[in-house]
Amino acid sequence: MNRPAADIANKKWVVASDVRNRDGIGIELYVDETLVLEIFRDDTKMTHEVTLHKQEVSLELLEEAIATFKKEIPQDFLD
Repeated sequence: MNRPAADIANKKWVVASDVRNRDGIGIELYVDETLVLEIFRDDTKMTHEVTLHKQEVSLELLEEAIATFKKEIPQDFLD
């Protein structure tokens, strides 16, 4: 995913929660129906984590993902 973020037409952001393996909520970025990255707020560990599912992700796309995460996901941890 080294294309400039503005050039990627088939981006899809998904807000997803997980309460099985971890406890929290995050966003997933799909490009052309392929999962590229996830940013997750883990309420158990009280951390924010980034998982890259592609070997190369442009800094511009990662910055866009962080901005989207901050806009869409409440930043306060839940008990």
